[in-house]
Amino acid sequence: MPAIYPFTAVVGQERMRRALVLNAVDPRIGGVLIRGERGTAKSTAARALAALLPRVKVVADCRFGCDPDRPAMWCTECRERHDRGESLPVAMRVTPFVNLPVSATEDRVVGTLDIEKAIQKGVRAFEPGVLAAANRGMLYIDEVNLLDDHVVDVLLDAAAMGMNIVEREGISFSHPARFILVGTMNPEEGDLRPQLLDRFALSVEIRGIRDARERVQIMERNLAYEADSTHFRDEWMTREQELSEKIEKGRQLVDQVKYDNQNLLSIAGLTSSLNVDGHRADLVILKTARAQAAFEGRTSITDRDIALAAELALPHRLKSGPFQREEMGMEELQERIDQLQKQAASQTKQESQSELSDEEGASSKKV
Repeated sequence: MPAIYPFTAVVGQERMRRALVLNAVDPRIGGVLIRGERGTAKSTAARALAALLPRVKVVADCRFGCDPDRPAMWCTECRERHDRGESLPVAMRVTPFVNLPVSATEDRVVGTLDIEKAIQKGVRAFEPGVLAAANRGMLYIDEVNLLDDHVVDVLLDAAAMGMNIVEREGISFSHPARFILVGTMNPEEGDLRPQLLDRFALSVEIRGIRDARERVQIMERNLAYEADSTHFRDEWMTREQELSEKIEKGRQLVDQVKYDNQNLLSIAGLTSSLNVDGHRADLVILKTARAQAAFEGRTSITDRDIALAAELALPHRLKSGPFQREEMGMEELQERIDQLQKQAASQTKQESQSELSDEEGASSKKV
């Protein structure tokens, strides 16, 4: 089997690569939908990212790869073993990459409970599904727009909760289902329903590269990879390891990234001024901004982090406005944030002056 094409060797497509990396830093962001024409390295980038992700610590003999350091997220089997006083062995494993076929059914995705065995023998028999295999790894769905809507709903619910709970006839089983969700699609073949589109945290629209030099780079790198995939990957291994270490450090740092009330007001003002429906976008922008700061080794977010996050979180959530023309860039978003902050500061100053005038008026009346 040929070596995986290196993530750092992908030419261009900066937004797509950034969206993937930030989800790797913090899978709680909620995944990314990559929309674009054929032959733009969508699946190549997803597989490449999974190959460079750091190894994860798991309960060695657990079917679901539970994290030994997070008991609250253990599967039913690990909790029962712990309650019986068993010690859970620990091991390191490669980050899994699971490809979900378009024909997948709900039972194939969530897993199945054997009700007959439970009734006859009193044994809880659970057959794991795709969500179990993808835990602590990456779940990749090509042509997500062709997947059954109900199956997409189930996937997105599990991604949001971080748990998969299966209940049948009063019998339940749960296991962790925290994964990096990556969906790709070609808009020419139909779009997702708006309700499902909104459930993807980030969205990236990619197109074929027009710059001649970069197109030449793509050809040269692909020919070198096809000639000797192992040698080609070895040439990029230093950069791959650097990025892998940076992602690992970001994962350790992300929960320490702080934000203040001004940051929250900037996010809320931005989404409000763009008439974004609901509040999911605000939360996604905050999580993504924290991941961006952690990836760069910082413990506080800036307006630039918010603008970079909004660039990925807002395009698919706006019914009308600037995103329906050319995509709004990070610089424009940052300018909008600056304008909102100036307006807020001016309003605060006016309110303070008004309060001061009222106090002075009240004092003069007493005199």
